[in-house]
Formats: sequence, structure tokens, C-alpha cells
Amino acid sequence: MPNYMLSMTLRHSFLLSLTLASSLLAQKKPITLETLKQRSMGDAPLGTLWAPDGYHFAYSRNGALHLYDCRAKSNRIIFPKISDLTALAVKDSNPDAAFAWQNRRVSEQRIQWAPDSSALLLSEAGDLFWVTVEKGEAKQLTKTEVTESDPKLSPDGKKVSYRIHNDLYVQDIASSKVTRLTRDGSETLLNAKLDWVYPEELDLSTAYWWSPDSARIAYLQFDVSKEMIYPQVDLLKTPAVPEPERYPQAGTPNADVRLGVVDLETTRTRWMDLGETRDSLLARVAWMNPSEVSVQRMSRIQDKLEFFAGNWETRQIRKVFGESDPYWINVHSLTKIDSGRKQIVWASERSGTRHLYLVGFDGKDLGQITKGDWEVNDVAAVNFDKKLVYYTSTEVSPLERHLYVIGFDGKNKRKLTIEAGTHSISMSPTAEFYTDNYSAIDSPTRQTLHSSDGKQIEQLKAPDRRALDENDILPTEFTSFKVKDGATLYARLIKPKGFNPSKKYPAVVMVYGGPHAQNIRNMWNGGMNLDQVLAHKGFVIWQVDNRGSGGRGHLWESKLYRKFGEIEVQDQKAGVEHLVSLGFVDPARIGMSGWSYGGYMTLNTMLSEPKLIKAGISGAPVTNWLLYDTIYTERYLGTPQENEKGYRDSSPVHKAKNLEGNLMLVHNIGDDNVLFQNMLQMTDALQRAGKHFELQIYPQKSHGVSGPARFHLNEEMVHFFERHLGQ
Repeated sequence: MPNYMLSMTLRHSFLLSLTLASSLLAQKKPITLETLKQRSMGDAPLGTLWAPDGYHFAYSRNGALHLYDCRAKSNRIIFPKISDLTALAVKDSNPDAAFAWQNRRVSEQRIQWAPDSSALLLSEAGDLFWVTVEKGEAKQLTKTEVTESDPKLSPDGKKVSYRIHNDLYVQDIASSKVTRLTRDGSETLLNAKLDWVYPEELDLSTAYWWSPDSARIAYLQFDVSKEMIYPQVDLLKTPAVPEPERYPQAGTPNADVRLGVVDLETTRTRWMDLGETRDSLLARVAWMNPSEVSVQRMSRIQDKLEFFAGNWETRQIRKVFGESDPYWINVHSLTKIDSGRKQIVWASERSGTRHLYLVGFDGKDLGQITKGDWEVNDVAAVNFDKKLVYYTSTEVSPLERHLYVIGFDGKNKRKLTIEAGTHSISMSPTAEFYTDNYSAIDSPTRQTLHSSDGKQIEQLKAPDRRALDENDILPTEFTSFKVKDGATLYARLIKPKGFNPSKKYPAVVMVYGGPHAQNIRNMWNGGMNLDQVLAHKGFVIWQVDNRGSGGRGHLWESKLYRKFGEIEVQDQKAGVEHLVSLGFVDPARIGMSGWSYGGYMTLNTMLSEPKLIKAGISGAPVTNWLLYDTIYTERYLGTPQENEKGYRDSSPVHKAKNLEGNLMLVHNIGDDNVLFQNMLQMTDALQRAGKHFELQIYPQKSHGVSGPARFHLNEEMVHFFERHLGQ
């Protein structure tokens, strides 16, 4: 009897627990379009701005400027209300000036450390402020009606440089004396200022650099007078306002760019004689020592790179080393230079995947540091004293990112991160500490502090699980399959709510497919997105990283050399065939959706394989590669003059007659990246071919649709797939 009672008690406890668990599960909310409107992004990890001392970092949170001490594991506020500085800034004297079309990748440092770690420079609302760390006292350095752009502290901490309009200035912090360093800036001559295409396609975020001794500044001068002008116009204003954009389309002239070094005492610029640069790109600049500045010059189609060192005083140029590639060279920002030891840690894809090498200032190859059938993604830090490199790579899996440390001799490699997933590392300048922003597909971002040996010191931010705990986020499964020639492709799959393997579901293929991008990653994606909305409405979600995409090495992405939209489409077709083979997808109800290159892929797949996709949404697609920018397009396709067939065969505008499925086209009329001209040429071609399609036009001056217009677009996308792929 007692055993029976105990058994019944345990059974009732189990049933009660099961009921409570089911009740809690039932309380989770489905992901709907309304959910996306109301979602909160949650608390972001701390933005670690490391101090030069190597054990403090600053960050802004809730409107205040904070300081964290890694050794003491303590945190305090430096300045309580950054908005107080904003209020002191002088308002712009010309707020209605024409839209500037500054590229989204231009990156100005809003907060910078003084070299002795005693103060910070803040840029707020166009003016500059000096804030002391110990007392939190603020001094306003500039009070002007114009913006001091791209401010930078000198290495000795005594001066601050900045750009006003198209000229470069320097200001003494103690005396507030301002010196103008260049005087010939104009609308077409940009001193220390980037044009549109350099930051977009070379990922160059600034156009000037202080010398280590604080005596000179190296800068790029852009003559954009020969760059094509695209006639952007603001049609929401009455009358309409012309807002022309300098945008070099494939085969047209780039800016003429030259490198100069200006002496602060004389304000005289000496121009580095790099030979004919009209058909070259000056992709990277960095000081090697107080006398020499390095510049990486690339050929126009980016298959050759030369690493030069220029003496600012004699203007003598010497070639340190060079590289060439049968396809193209991917420029990077992984280079680390040590002037004392005259050594360079250099990343190269000469083996087919990116690895690290040690090079002397004389160009001598001092040895390969990393090697293997995987790629280095980032260099977190280099300790030249201890001859150690800290880097992240795909060695565990192309879907993951982990931190390693290795000696310059390629020995004693250690993996410092543990959990499967993605580790994003920010390391102190002394390589004493680092923060790890870790996440996985089912685990929101967690931020931890570590010593350089990998030991965790403290959790700085716990994972925000509210999205998971409150919402019914359907799980993402990773899978892989082989195509006919044996290549392995990675994919992700979300099964619909209430999945029944005996049913046949409609599917939506999400696609990007272009170079430099990787979508199949074991990392947190926020959980609440349009994929989840569609899955809750009964759609299977499927995505494949085809050949040509990022994360698998240079040889992998080189498959699209000189022709877009061929092997990528065949891989996407193989992905759809694999999905159908699983037995629960209706092959007659398959949709596809993508943006930018993904929009191009959607359009090109529907026109190249017209029986494959019943309904597709193509957002901001390149439809004619003659209309896209020089640096990106010519890197892969060459120039139109030398590869006319490749351009034509790669462009969907020439295949309009093949359309059979239901098509929705989407574009911002003010898109500065993929110009609206692409959309107009595509719709014209479809109309001439007698093809029906839907069109959503938005007025934003950006490549993506955001804000309330994004909610409208989400609704239209869901309704489109429901109409055309429903029962």
C-alpha cells in the first residue's frame, strides 16, 4: 500500500509537472507580423573601446559614458549624461543642404582615448568635447555651425585633426589654435575625404592617418570630376529637389586618387610618386615608422597588389612585396605592423584560403604562421614581444568562428574558445584581455571577459532570453548535401508550426548567394523575423550557401569568376531538389526571396530555371551589371570592354521573356547602392515581353527599407506568398 501511494504520488507529480510545462509552452506567443512591429532589440553587448593601457575600456550605456577596469573587475560612470554635451553643440547653420550621399561604410570614431588613457575625445552633434576620466570634467573644443568630420587625436594626444567640408584642419587642444592644412578642396576635389565607391567596395573607412611622431598626416585626395553623375532626385518634396550622386558605373572612370603627406609646421603637402594611378586603386594606407608610409596599390580589376613604402621627405618609393592572383585579390584590414622589429603580419589567399604570414620591411618572407584547409577570418591582436598572434578562424567548421593563439613560427597553437557557435573577439591593445561575444543559433549573445590565456574573468552581459522565453521560436536545423561534382553545400531548415512529415508543405527559399557573404552560420539571428512569421503560417523555410559565397575560402568563391548567376543558380536548384527529396515539400509550391545580390539571384533563378520557382520576391536587384559600380563589378567580371559576353549573360534584363512564375519586384527609388535605374530597365523589359508582375516602390534614400515602410513591405511579402503558394 505505501508503495502504491508513493507510486501514485510520483505519477501525480509527474502529470502536474507535465501539465505546467505544457501550460508554459502554450503561453508562448506565435511569431506574427504584429510581433515584428512590437519587438524589442534587447540590450546589446557592451561596445568595448579599449584604452591604450590595455586593461580599461569605455562604453556608452543608457546615455552615460562608463569605464570598466579589467584588473579590478569594477565599473563606474565617467560622464552621466552625454546629452548634456549634445545640448552644448552649435546647431548646423544649413540643415536643408542637399543630401550628401555619404557611403554607409564610412566610419567615424565617436569616442577616442587619449594616448595616456587619462581622457576621451567625444564627437557630439558636430562638435568636439574633451572629457577627463578621473573627474569626468568636459571641455568643449569646437563651437562651430559646421560639422568637424572624422576627428582623430594625434598620437601624442596634444592635437586633434578633422575635416570641414573638403579640407583638413588641425587644432591644438591646449591653446585651441586651429590650422588649416589644405586649401584646394571643392565639390570635385576631396582632401582626406572618401568618394562613394571606395568605402562601399574596398571597406576603407577613412582617408587620412597621423604619423607616429604626430608631425605629419598622410591623406588621400580624390578628384571625382570624371566620375559619372547619377541623377538622384527627392520626389517627396514640392517642387522635386535634384540630389545628384557621384557613382562610377562599370567601365566608366573612377576617381583620380593620390597620396600626400602634409607637414603640420609648414602646412606643405608632398605628393608620393606612385606612378600612373589612373587605372589603379589605393586600397590601404598605414605608417610603418615616422619616415615611411605604406600604401597598397591594386590594379583596376584587382588581380594585382603592390605593397609600397614611401619616404615622405625624399618621396622615394620602394616596393616591399607584391601579390597576383588568377582571379582577384580580396583586400583586407588584417595587416599588423611593428616598426621596432621591422615586421609585418600579412594575410594572403595565395594557398586558396586566407592564412597569415610574417614579412620583413625589406619584403623578405619570414615564414607562414597559419596553414590548413580553413580560413583566417580576423586578427584579434599581435603580441610582437612574445611573437604571438591571436586570430579567429573556421578551423572547427565553416559555420563557426573560434579564437586561437599561435607562435610566429606556426607552433604551439591553442584554441581558446570552447562552446560551439560564433565567437566575436575584441582584444586589448596589449593583448592582456579580451571580450568574447558568443552566440549560437539557439543561444542569444552572451558577453564575457577573459585573460589572454582564455580563462574567463567575468560575465559582462548575460544572454537576453526574453525572445526565446516569451515567443514560440521554431527551431532552425543545419544540414548539408552534395551536388553532382561532389561539392558539399550547407543549408538551414525551419519546419512549419505543427509539422507533420506526411504532409506536403509550400516552401520559401531565402537566398543571397553573392561573394563575401555567408548566411549559414551557427550564430543567434534575433529569433523574431520574417522566416518565423512564414513558418508559423505553414511554410517550410530553406536557405543554401551556394558556391561563390563567403566563409569557404578564395577558391570556393572564385567559381563565379567572369560570370554571375550560373553556378549559383545551379547550386540553388540542387538545393531545391534536395529539399523536395526529403518528402514533405510540394515541388509545385516553391517560392524564393532575396535582397540585393539575393534579389538578383531570385530574379535570375526564375528566368534561368522558369519551372523551378512558382513565386519570387526580388528586392533591390542588380538587373544589368553595366549599371553597378566599378570596383565590385570589375573585380569579378572584369571590365565591360574586355568581357562583354560575361556582362550580358549575367544580366537578368536580357532574359525577361523567360518569366513564368509570379514575381514581385521591390526597390527604393533613392537607393544609392543598387540604383533604381536597374529596376526601371527590368520592368521595361518585362513589359515589352508581355509579362505580368507586381511592383512595390519605396521613397527611402538607402539600399534597404526600414521603419514603418518595412512593416508595410513585410505584410506585402507574406500576403504575396499566401496568395501564390497557398492551398
